Amino acid sequence: MIAIPLAGTAFLSAILVLLWARYTGTPWREIGYVRPKSWMRAVMFAFVFGLAFKLVMKALVMPLLGAAPMNEAYHYLVGNPVAMLQMAIGIIVGAGFGEETVYRGFLFERFGKLLKPRAGAAVATIVTVLITSVWFGLVHYPEQGLSGAEQAVITGLVFGTMFTMSASILMPMVAHVAFDLAALAIIYWNLEDPVAHLVFR
Repeated sequence: MIAIPLAGTAFLSAILVLLWARYTGTPWREIGYVRPKSWMRAVMFAFVFGLAFKLVMKALVMPLLGAAPMNEAYHYLVGNPVAMLQMAIGIIVGAGFGEETVYRGFLFERFGKLLKPRAGAAVATIVTVLITSVWFGLVHYPEQGLSGAEQAVITGLVFGTMFTMSASILMPMVAHVAFDLAALAIIYWNLEDPVAHLVFR
């Protein structure tokens, strides 16, 4: 449960999750790999939600938490199409597929098996969302600092809740990709300062 999330990149960790599921006979549906009732509706809703969520975080939530308007860790992406393309691919593979498979799919299954017999389903779910969100924030701290970790905790709470409500990893995957692509676009076009001051001047 601890070794897989710490295996290296999120992509590698996700591949290890899928290999673990195959080796242990864990059905893929238990880590969220289930078909939604409507692919188009689920993808469209999650994508629009992810975009809107990023704007709310950048313009309202992060300023309230005292975050700087500019994300210095990724400022090199401003006007840099090659780096932007590389980052976009990394977002789709690493964040969407990788982080969601590990932090929502795998860890929710593991904590569920650990906590439900002792605490009951509802309490186990709440505790799982909280623990995985804090964990998700901590892994973002070394590269993105306190503001990045705070944002990751909040997104973890939201994506974890989305996963709990939908029982499908697809929606948090798509929402996560949309969230990060929106962040990337804001940085690339050097719009961080204007967006961060949309509400608070």
